Amino acid sequence: MYGKAFAPEYQGSLGALSVNTSLEEVLEKALEERRRADEGGGGAASAHAGLAVAEASRRLGRVEEAEQAWKDSYRAARGVGDQGAMAWAVWSGGTLARQRGALPLARRRLALAAELAERGGDVVARGYSLAGLAETGRIQGDYPAVAALHEKLLAEARRRGEARHTVWALEGIAQMHRGTGSFDTALALFEEAAEIAGTAGDDRGRAWALRGIADVRSACGETDSALALLSEAELICREIQLVSALAYNLKMRGNVLYRAGRYPEAEECYAEALREFRAMDEPRGKALSGLGLTKARARQGRAAERTAADLDELEVALVGIGLQHARAMIERARAELGIASGGPGTSATDTAPVR
Repeated sequence: MYGKAFAPEYQGSLGALSVNTSLEEVLEKALEERRRADEGGGGAASAHAGLAVAEASRRLGRVEEAEQAWKDSYRAARGVGDQGAMAWAVWSGGTLARQRGALPLARRRLALAAELAERGGDVVARGYSLAGLAETGRIQGDYPAVAALHEKLLAEARRRGEARHTVWALEGIAQMHRGTGSFDTALALFEEAAEIAGTAGDDRGRAWALRGIADVRSACGETDSALALLSEAELICREIQLVSALAYNLKMRGNVLYRAGRYPEAEECYAEALREFRAMDEPRGKALSGLGLTKARARQGRAAERTAADLDELEVALVGIGLQHARAMIERARAELGIASGGPGTSATDTAPVR
């Protein structure tokens, strides 16, 4: 039995905000609360408000504002010796680093956040920090290193009846099964996540789960069903202003259309997603959208030389982000499109483990 989803990153006087409160509303209230707290001498109230500013800004794609806000939150927490609040601030900074494609930095920050949370006795902050470490490792493609941590966090979340964390863990494990071709298992996990999120009122978690279901169904040839699920998820993302999630939803729509052979429509989706990711300076999203765009254009007769050059550039970008499976991903694209292996340091045998 799971309780209603809540947002522990909204603290102090902002603790009544829902996980589904629109991000512009969160930001407006958090900025006002931070102003009042700073005028009153700062301290814990400034740290709490700064954290909410950081998280709302990050999810809205305003990365520079988010970077400054989590650092301000950390300084305020450190000024009063609140290690729990320090942990939350560093967790936010680590999550932002992952969003910006700085995966090694994300791991360092999240590990520090977990340490601070343990010292401060904040069980929830520690759980979120460990979850962030697991997600970062999964994105990098380091499945062996994080699979056990995902399962451990899922068991803990189920035991405590924490819907939001259960949904997150289910989605992470589902992604790994999807990446290794275990579609039936992945689909069951995504569907369970969507059901729990819906019952608990976690719209954000449900939107990501629907995207996962759509991905698996599309891979199994169910194009219309996948597109309908993505449309449902898009409405959720727009309602609560999940800018990054909306861009990834759009990229997934491109994937679904590409698999169905609808290349002009796929190109349009990838191009729009690429514009969104550029606007929020999200390197991983930019590179993945660029890869889809390159493949869609190649399928419509684009010159092989231009496609090859684009794939070489994308390989450099993806390897630079720290994705272990980047070279294998690009090599598969080359093979699919009939492009000779090339690019810096790449050959058919020089591939990283597949995610």
